[in-house]
Amino acid sequence: MNNYKKILSELGLIIPKIMLPDSKCQLEKWAVVACDQYTSQRGYWENVADITKGNPSTYNIIFPEVYLEDGDSTTRINTINNNMDNYIQSGTLKELEDCFILVDRKTTHAPSRKGLMVALDLECYNYTKGSCTFIRATEGTVIDRLPPRIKIRQNAPIELPHIMVLIDDPDRKVIEPLAQKADKLEKLYDFELMMDGGHIKGYRVSDEEDISSVAEALSQLANLESFRKKYDLSNQKDVLLFAVGDGNHSLASAKGHWENVKAGLSHEEQQNHPARYALVELVNVHDEGLVFEPIHRVLFNVDAKNLLTEFSAYYKNNSDSGASKPHAFKYITSEGSGEMLIDNPVSNLEVGTLQAFLDYYMKEHPQVKIDYIHGEDVVTKLGSQPGNMGIYLPSMNKTDLFKTVILDGALPRKTFSMGEAEEKRFYLECRKIK
Repeated sequence: MNNYKKILSELGLIIPKIMLPDSKCQLEKWAVVACDQYTSQRGYWENVADITKGNPSTYNIIFPEVYLEDGDSTTRINTINNNMDNYIQSGTLKELEDCFILVDRKTTHAPSRKGLMVALDLECYNYTKGSCTFIRATEGTVIDRLPPRIKIRQNAPIELPHIMVLIDDPDRKVIEPLAQKADKLEKLYDFELMMDGGHIKGYRVSDEEDISSVAEALSQLANLESFRKKYDLSNQKDVLLFAVGDGNHSLASAKGHWENVKAGLSHEEQQNHPARYALVELVNVHDEGLVFEPIHRVLFNVDAKNLLTEFSAYYKNNSDSGASKPHAFKYITSEGSGEMLIDNPVSNLEVGTLQAFLDYYMKEHPQVKIDYIHGEDVVTKLGSQPGNMGIYLPSMNKTDLFKTVILDGALPRKTFSMGEAEEKRFYLECRKIK
C-alpha cells in the first residue's frame, strides 16, 4: 500500500472510484438539490420534475422527502433502483480511476465555497451520544428517521451524496493548496445549477504528490498533542477529525446499511466492501464561503395562544439551569408577531431550549406538525397563515462547532444550516456500493 494510502486509511478515509455522467448528459438537468430541502414547498419539486423530464437526472434516482408521506414509497424505491441500474448499464454513468474531486461552488450568497470529494470509512463513524470516533455527528440523530432511508439504500447499486463533512483547518493546509493550483488540474465539470443553485466546477485530484499533501495535512490535524493544544483540552484522549455538517441522517443511514451488509460478510470480505464507505464532500469550517444559518421552526395545526401559555408554564416547572443568560424567541402567527422570553433556559444554545419544549409539546398535542425552515421570509409566509406559527432562531458561531461537539456531544437536531436551501449540496457525483 502506498504510504499516503496507509495514512489516509488510518484516518478513516479512502480515495474513491467516483462516477460522473458521460459527456452527452446535460449537467444542468442532471444535478438537483438535496432531497431534504423544500419539504413544505411541493411546487419547488414539481418545477424540478418539469425541468428534468425526459432527461438523465439525479431527480430520477433520489426520493425527495416532500413525497415521503404520499403512500407510494415501495413503488418509488423500486423505480429509483431500476433507474440506477439503467444509468450504469447504458453508460450514462462512467467510473473514474481512483481520485478526489476538488469542488468550487458559487452560490447566490457566496462567490466561492471549496470542497473535496472523498470516501469515509463507516467503521470510523458513530452517531450515538458520547461517541469518541474520528467521524462524529454534530446534531442528535432521530432514530425513527433512519429506517425509510436505509430501505432506499438497501438494494441501491450506487450512492449519491448530499453529505458535507467539516474539518477544522484554520491554517488552510488540506483543501486550499489544491484550490490555488486548480488551473493546473483537469476540469471535470463546469456548469450552472438549476433553480438559483449557483455555479459549480470540479477538478480531478489524482497526482500522488497532491494526494500525499492532503494525507499529511489531515494527519497533522489528527495529531493528539496538536489537537489538545488547539482546543485547550489537556486530558482529551480522542480526536474529532471529521464533523458531519450536512446530511447527518444520510450518513447515519449509510452506517445502518453497512451494519446490515457486514453481518453477512466474512472478516476478509468486510475489509474492502464498497458499502463500508460513504462518498462525502469535505469542507473547511474556516472557508469564507461557508456560512452557518439558523434553522427556524414552523408549527402547523397549532393553537398559538395555548402554546405560549404552556411554554411559560414548562419553564416555570423546569427551573434548574446551567445557562447564564436569558433566551428570547421571536414568533409570528396570523394574528401578529411577538417574543417569547425565558429567564432560566435549560440549554446554553437557544435551539436546545426551544427544542426541549417543542418535543414535549408535540407529544402532548399529536395533531401539531413541525417543519424546519431555512430563510426568514419562508417562516414569515408560512407562520402568518391561520393555524400556523413561525418561530425564528438566532445563528451560532461556526468556529465554536468543533469544541462544542467535543465537550457537549451532538447538538440539538436542526441547530444550524450550512447556508440557505439553494446553497445546499446538489447531487452530482455517484459511487458504487454493491
